Parts: sequence; structure tokens; C-alpha cells
Amino acid sequence: MITARIQGRIGRITLDRPEALNALTHAACLHIHTALRDWAEDDRVAMVVIDAAGDKAFCAGGDIAQMYATGVAGDFDYGRRFWRDEYRMNAALFNFPKPVATFLQGHTLGGGVGVGCHGSHRIIGETSKIALPECGIGLVPDVGSSLLLALAPGRLGEYLGLTGDRMDAGDALHCGFADYYIPQSAWPALIDALTETGDWSLIDAAALPAPASRLAKWQPEIDAVFGGERLGDIYRAMPASPGEGIQHALKLMARNSPLAMAATVELVHRSRTRPTIENALDQEYRFTARAMEHGDFLEGIRAAIIDKDRSPKWKHSDWEGVTGADLLRMTMPLGDAALSLEETGMKIGFIGLGNMGAPMAANLVAAGHTVTGFDTAAQPDGITMAQSAAEAATGADVVITMLPNGEILRAVAEQIHPAMSAGALHLDCSTVDVDSARAVAEKAQAAGLMAVDAPVSGGIGGATAGTLTFMAGGSAEAFGIAKPLFDIMGQKAVHCGASGAGQAAKICNNMILGVTMIATCEAFALADKLGLDRQAMYDVVSTSSGSSWSMNAYCPAPGIGPTSPADNGYKPGFAADLMLKDLRLSQTAAEAVDADTPMGAVATALYAQFVEEEDGADRDFSAMLPRFRDRHRS
Repeated sequence: MITARIQGRIGRITLDRPEALNALTHAACLHIHTALRDWAEDDRVAMVVIDAAGDKAFCAGGDIAQMYATGVAGDFDYGRRFWRDEYRMNAALFNFPKPVATFLQGHTLGGGVGVGCHGSHRIIGETSKIALPECGIGLVPDVGSSLLLALAPGRLGEYLGLTGDRMDAGDALHCGFADYYIPQSAWPALIDALTETGDWSLIDAAALPAPASRLAKWQPEIDAVFGGERLGDIYRAMPASPGEGIQHALKLMARNSPLAMAATVELVHRSRTRPTIENALDQEYRFTARAMEHGDFLEGIRAAIIDKDRSPKWKHSDWEGVTGADLLRMTMPLGDAALSLEETGMKIGFIGLGNMGAPMAANLVAAGHTVTGFDTAAQPDGITMAQSAAEAATGADVVITMLPNGEILRAVAEQIHPAMSAGALHLDCSTVDVDSARAVAEKAQAAGLMAVDAPVSGGIGGATAGTLTFMAGGSAEAFGIAKPLFDIMGQKAVHCGASGAGQAAKICNNMILGVTMIATCEAFALADKLGLDRQAMYDVVSTSSGSSWSMNAYCPAPGIGPTSPADNGYKPGFAADLMLKDLRLSQTAAEAVDADTPMGAVATALYAQFVEEEDGADRDFSAMLPRFRDRHRS
């Protein structure tokens, strides 16, 4: 979990999964990148501070369990999406136009280096341990770390990449992975001062001299051995009677994938020749994009975290078995599949492009996302349309549904879930019954997908303006992936709990809305018959104990308060028949859990009469006012 917020003069990002050593999820990468984009030109933010909860780790790497699950199922796209989005975040962090201070306590490993070591002010303390252990799971040091390795003094870059050795504070400062040593007891006060002032020079003033470095002591023998052009050159340079540093290196390298080590040497040398973050990430992605299908990555994960037998069966038994062709296969250009750091949009399928769905999808397109839509009737301009729901869902990172009822949602889910890539997100913005929302989420999980139910409030105007409120149910990780899309389509998103909680919040909210709109319309009709001026009525109630959203923001009286559908002949902003649908959902839910909702029941009956027996169909739900105005007490 990630929290990103503006505090005082800083933008502050906190990695907050201490129980998982703050391992980096796909959602976390997207969340960090979104925050960086938002703050780059925000004058309120003078600098960024990145810290982490707990004392054991800043970030112990990427959360690779989902990669394993999708990879063994033959789906390699999830891992590629994860790496692609992570690398874009790494580049954004490296190139951020304002100072970035990172506080790296405990373990900073693998993917954590991509968050913690690309800042401008990298702070370490007495517990800090930084390492790139990727070769131990059949991967290469990535997240832009091949550039950091290339810039390390002498041949320490090759040493660190091939061994995964852990740098303490002195080593990290010597090797260029950190900038400042500050005792960790001083960190809270320093962060408070940065928050108040935004003055990054306070970090310089707080720093102490660097501790001694073990690797600096070993560097002469490391430089003598690790200067070879290829992995084989390094092994052949090993002395018959190695010193302490080389003995340690041999022990660590014996655990690693020979193919990954050979590629690591190549990547470090390529980064040394062209030392830019863009080149480093491009070269790394060539390997990682192929790592599951052609490399040792899945076997490395199996041995390390699935079976935990610590006995991986690598594709090559030793370094001598790795050929030039093997290395070329993993590091040659990817052609059309190459990493693009400029393309920041998601690939989105959007099913249900009616009055609400079409403007929501248009806002996503305007934000740079690629949207493929499907609707049985509508064909909105500006959106690429598919021939079926399954076609719209194929290859999408996220599939959004905006459908009329739970029965249709269940039927569409049956079509799209088999077509979606494992690990993709089904984001349902329909308003349906809670049981349907939970059933669809269960089916998504069984298919290896994530799911969020997120009905909306705000009507057609909110969908067009991008000011909707989303009430979301689902896992924290799934909500995190959906959050950047909520930020485009709306002004607020609330994570209400597990699957179905979003629908529960929506029907409770709209039961209140239905009841209060009836009361507001009744009161205006009564005021008319009492001879009370409508403006006077509004001026009193909108600032008194009778105020409500129905009165203040959506006043049912034409010409009174902010512009509302009442000023447009009650042309629907939120149709009365949709209010009836939501009220009926509330009563179905109330019956299911034995809840007493007499006002909700009365409101349901009144809207049913208005829509089905009177002139309420195709009118706004606030058109209850002329209904009550024209009626008499019976």
C-alpha cells in the first residue's frame, strides 16, 4: 500500500506494507508515478520525500508472487505490464525536476533500489542494507540499476550485480547508491523540518561523515578480477588463492543463474558506454520481457519463495554452458515490443457507452489512455469500437463496465473474463445489487483477475465534467490500480471495503437522496400554498437545519440556487426511473438482511407511482416538485 499526499511544502510518498517489507506492487508503481506527474508542476510542492513504514525495510523488492502465478499459467503479459509501468515510474523519478529525498532504513533490495536510489538526496542510516540480488532468481539487476552499477567506482558495479552482495551505509556511500549518512533517530525531526520549509539544504547540514567501507578495502582485488569483457573472462581471472573479497564473491555467485549473470555483465558494460536512464531501462527490459518465457526467472521464484527449497535447476549448469547465442537471445532488440517510456496510458476496454459511460470513456481518452469500447446500441465519436464485449476486453489492462442491472453484468462478465489477461482488472461502475457485484468479483478472482465494484454518484453532468464520486469495493491492490482512473473520471474515490461494499454504499447513499428529494419537493409545494416566496424558502433552508444536497446543490425549484435540471425543464441529469431502480435495490438489500427502512419503502412506492403511472418517465428525479405542487391533500 502507498500513501501519497501533500504535507506543508513537500509531496510525501510513504511505502506502507511493513508486514510484507514494503514490497512493491504493480498498483504501488502506478500510484507513485501518478503522484510524480501531479507534483512536477505543482507550485505547492518544493520537493518530494519518500519514506517507508516499519524498521526492517524501506522496500525489499517487487511483489513477484503474482508474476509467478501468471507465468506458470503461460501468460507473460502481466509481468511485462508490471515491468513496463515500473520502469516508467523509475524514469519519472530519476528525471523529476525537483529535489527528491529518500530515507532508506533496513533492506532496500531490487525494485526498492528503483524507488530509493534514483532520488537526488538519498539518505541512509545505521540499519541500511542495499543490494541487487536479482541474479539469484534468474533475473538481472533492473529498475535502472544497471546505470548505477555502471557508475560505481572501478569494477564494483560488476561485483555488486553478479554477487548481490549487501552494502551497508559505508559501502553504499562509496559505491554511489547513497549520498548522506544521518542517524535514524534524527530522521523524524528532519522530515518535519523539510515539511515545514521545503528547504533541502537542511539535509546537507544534518549529514555526518561516511562510515568506513568494506568494499573500498576490497576494491583493488575486485578491480583485478571483475574487469573482464564477458562473464567467462571474470571467472577465468579468479586467482588460485583468492583473498577475502573474492572468496566472498565466489560463494555468492555459486547460487545464481549463469544466464542472468552473463547478461548482467553485458548490461553493465552497455550502460557504461551510454550512461542514461533511458538506455539502461531499455536494455534491462529486453531481458526482463523475455525472462519468464526464455530465462530462469520462474524457476528462480519457485526455488526462492514458492517451494523454498533453495535448489533452483538453472538452464545452464555453470558459466561455461552459456553461449553467445544464449546471451544474444535475451538482450537483442525487441522491435515493436520495445519499452516506450513516453506511452503512459493504459489499454482500457469500456463496455456500456450510454449517457454515463460515453463521457467517462471520453475523459479517459483525453487523458492519454487507449480505449476500445463496445455497446449494443451506442456508437460514440472518438472511441474505437469493438464488435463484441470479449473483443474489447482482449489484451486490456483494465476493463470497465457500465451496465443497467446485475443480470446483464453477470452475463457480460461471463463473456469478458475468459478473454482478459491474467492479472487484469475488471472495474465495474454499474449500479447493481450487492449479490451480483460479489458474484462477479468471485468469478474474476477464480479467473486470475482483480475486481472492483465502483458505482458512481454525480449524474451525466459529473460524468462529462470528470467530477464523479466513486464508491469502491475490492482489495486494496485492485483499488490502487483503479485509483489513477478514478482521478481522471471523478473528483473523489472512497475505498469502502471488500467486494460489494461499493454497491452497498451507493444504495444507502441513494436511499437518503431519494428520501430527501421527496421531502425537499414536498416542502417547496407546501411553501407555495402557504404563500412563501421560493427564494426566501431557499435562503432560509439552505443555511439552516433543513439544508441538504437536494436543496443546496440540486434544488428542484427552477431559478433557485445553482443551475440544475429544474432550470432545463427537468431534462434528466439523474432520471427518475434510475432513482426508482436504486431505491428498489435498497429495499431488496434491506429485505435480505432484515433491515427496517420505512422511509426508503415509502420513497420507493412514490417513485414507482411517479414513473410507472404518472409522467415521471424520462424526467429528472427532482420533477417530483411539480407533481406535489399540482396535487391536493387526499
